[in-house]
Amino acid sequence: MSTECEVRYAIGQKEAKAYDTEELREAFLVENLMQPGKVYWVYTHYERFMVGSAVPTTGPLKLETIEGQLKTPYFTARREVGVINVGGAGKVVVGDTTYELAKEEALYIGKDNEHVEFHSVDANDPAKFYLNSAPAHHAYPCKKVGHGDANVLKLGSQETSNEREIAQLLINTVVDTCQLQMGLTRLKPGSVWNTMPAHQHDRRNEVYFYLDVESGQAVCHFMGEPTQTRHLFVQNHQAVISPPWSIHCGAGTANYAFIWGMAGENLDYDDMDKFPPDALR
Repeated sequence: MSTECEVRYAIGQKEAKAYDTEELREAFLVENLMQPGKVYWVYTHYERFMVGSAVPTTGPLKLETIEGQLKTPYFTARREVGVINVGGAGKVVVGDTTYELAKEEALYIGKDNEHVEFHSVDANDPAKFYLNSAPAHHAYPCKKVGHGDANVLKLGSQETSNEREIAQLLINTVVDTCQLQMGLTRLKPGSVWNTMPAHQHDRRNEVYFYLDVESGQAVCHFMGEPTQTRHLFVQNHQAVISPPWSIHCGAGTANYAFIWGMAGENLDYDDMDKFPPDALR
């Protein structure tokens, strides 16, 4: 079978305080993304958010429904999907329309698109489609967001080791969505902190997917309540699920990039509760 899905149930902050390293990783770290020839999903019970990947190799991969979780005739019957390619050149076919996605280009797939396929242009250099999905109440049009279409923010500084460029790809100032938002943040050479001040979203969840983490390097991702922080060491192409009660930030042993995806109460990008470094414990 070319589609695999696992389920992560919601965990409260009181329970997480008692978790050891292995239990934290089992609950919040997604380690099995980007499997060749497979569509892989993790269905979370935080906002019913789904994080996944599709890596077509010898042939196309279909976006199939997940019978045990979705109980719908096709995947987007009640869902929207965000796609960002982090591999070789690829194509996404939605109905009768083909969208070509180069590396770090994005596609929004709206509700009610029954036929979706993922293709690689070259099986020896396959596309690696990173996927996020959230429940949708309205069928917005599909839209590709290319390199020149994103809203780009430049934040941080070299002095504070967090000089970074944020490409807002699937947000409400670029494309209409029900609740899904996605973007890509890249750290400049010499910078390691991906988000500072750390923050949390009490009105939505967020998932960080780390990429361009070189072999032998790692990112230390910080999570937990602001005064009860925990950490996870993360490798390339792994993701961390961040519950609404958890902060999120991280520091790498070298510069890297990450894709952030959110869903929840509203579409205000700046809706966050910030905690400066001296407020964290």
